[in-house]
Parts: sequence; structure tokens; C-alpha cells
Amino acid sequence: MKTKKLIQFDWAMKTVLRQRENFAILEGLLSELLRTDVKIKSLLESESNKRHANDKSNRVDIFALLANKEKVIIELQVDREWDFLSRMLYGVSKVVVEHLKEGDRYGKIPRIISVNIVYFDLGHGEDYIYHGMTQFEGMHKKDLLQLSEKEREHYPPRVDHVAHVFPEYYILKVSGFDLTVKNTLDEWIYTLKESEIKPEFKAQGIHEAGEKLALLNLSDEERFAYDRHIKDVRISLSTLDSAFSDGMTEGEAKERKKFIASMHHSGLPMDQICKIAKLPEEEVQKIIESI
Repeated sequence: MKTKKLIQFDWAMKTVLRQRENFAILEGLLSELLRTDVKIKSLLESESNKRHANDKSNRVDIFALLANKEKVIIELQVDREWDFLSRMLYGVSKVVVEHLKEGDRYGKIPRIISVNIVYFDLGHGEDYIYHGMTQFEGMHKKDLLQLSEKEREHYPPRVDHVAHVFPEYYILKVSGFDLTVKNTLDEWIYTLKESEIKPEFKAQGIHEAGEKLALLNLSDEERFAYDRHIKDVRISLSTLDSAFSDGMTEGEAKERKKFIASMHHSGLPMDQICKIAKLPEEEVQKIIESI
């Protein structure tokens, strides 16, 4: 069996991974990460997801059942934004607000697990997988706050310590993975980074991914849209890199891109656009090609 080339995972999130018949792929990835069997019951579409195209494209809220029968909401998102840590907070906050039914007690909020796949060097750290939970440490005694017996009685059995009341975070820094595969979770990280599956991989859901996400499966129309997506991603990353090296914010970088597009549509010559934008011709050409 040959190595299989796949479509990139962020594109898959926009398309095939939202289809029920392909849930086994996400179930496999999440099961390997959480070290327990994950069964997806449904996808949770919110009103804000429907209003904001970027949210709908790059994130999905999953209602799932773990092996111990615990019901959880898993927020999965893939992105390349430099303020991603704030976006993680925004995402789980929306989940909490949108999926607590009116009249329900706060203790009814299910555990929320935020899984974040990033394709750039987020933060400063040497690892490629990070896990975060909320703990409360005493300022004087340095002890960790625990649930009282009364609180344990009122919370569902899944809440066995304070940390399980709050969202749990995973960050997969795909760009920081050195392609050395040591276990089945690494097989998934390799696949996320390289968009390919080696024949010897055995991780849960990996072969379903090989069948459903194969690049060769795309129609001509889908291939055209996919190639355009890849080009847009490269332009976006290049623009952001240039902006941050110049000390610009992401919003300012996007505004500059719009301004360049406007000048191009107005018929302004390339040399004048470059002069006004203060960018080399190669950079301006990349932005114009992405329009």
C-alpha cells in the first residue's frame, strides 16, 4: 500500500468532516488525543456560526459521548490567526452561553473540551501538544481548592474535582512536530502536518481518513476550489508575516490587502501600487492573485 496524499485538514473541516458518514475520522482523532473512545452524537450549529462564515468554516461544536458514558461538548477549530489564544477563550465562552438551556441550573453545563489545531508557532514552548485545565491554588497555603462533600452531591458524578467544572484545553502545534512518530497520536499529528498517511499507520480513524480525504477523490470543480483555498492560505500567511515584521496588527494587514485590491481594480499601474503600499512587487502580485 502506498502513502496516501490527503486534502488539508482545515479544508476537510469545511466540507467532508461535517457529514455524518465521515464522523469516524473525527472520532478517531479525538479518541487518540483524549485517550478514551469518543462517539459523536451530533454537531451543534449555533446562530452565531450561521452569521459568521469564518466560524462555520474553521470550527465545529461536537456533542459527544465518552467511553464512561459522560456527555461532553468538544469544540474543534483549525486556524492561523495570531490572536488564537483569545479566540480559544471566545469559542468556549460561546459554547457555554449557547448550550445552557433557559431555566437550567449552572451545574447542568456539560464538560467542554476545546481542541485547537494550529499551523503556526503559537506562543513560546518546546512541545507540540499542550493540555490546560483550571486549578485554584491557595495564595498562602499553596493548596489546591477541592469540592466539598455537599458540592459533590449536587454536581453530576463526572465532576469529581474543581477542574472538571471548567473548560479543558488542548493545543496541537502542528508546525512544531518534527515528524518523528512515536505512537498512534503522533500518527495523527504527522497526518495533520503532512496531509498524508503512511501505510504502516494504525491510529483509530486514520484509514477512514485515507479513504475519505484522499486528494484523488476530488472532482475537477472541487479540485479548483481546493487549489484556490491553498493559494489563499499561502497569501494570508505571507501577508501576516510581512505585517508582523513591520509591526502591524492583523486588522491593519487585512485593511492593507483591501486597499491594494482597490488600487488594482481601479487600474493603477503595478509600480505605483508598490510605491503606495510600500511593498515589493512580488508581495503585491501575490495579494492581487488572491483576489
